[in-house]
Amino acid sequence: MSRRPPVVVIGLTVGDFLLWNWSLNAGHDVLALISGLTLPPLALLSAWVLALGTMRAIAAGARFARRARTPPAAQPARRSAGAGRAAPHPARGDTAAARERSGKIAA
Repeated sequence: MSRRPPVVVIGLTVGDFLLWNWSLNAGHDVLALISGLTLPPLALLSAWVLALGTMRAIAAGARFARRARTPPAAQPARRSAGAGRAAPHPARGDTAAARERSGKIAA
């Protein structure tokens, strides 16, 4: 998820609060009413966005910690661009060095 939507939602909430506060102090009743009515939903949305961001950060930290504890041999192999190609056939002249580079166990 991009960082832009949470920043926009929180920025709109802060801007709406500042507009509401200014319009109350300046005596602009209609503007204060409109911005005051939009402030609670924006505040709830901002709290929801912050809670989701916090949960995602905690989950990412847990995944990172689990990956750091797991030895590299036990981690699942990631597919590379050439992962779909067939392995070289031993009878066709591939060498032990080529098998060693590819991570295959020599028979």
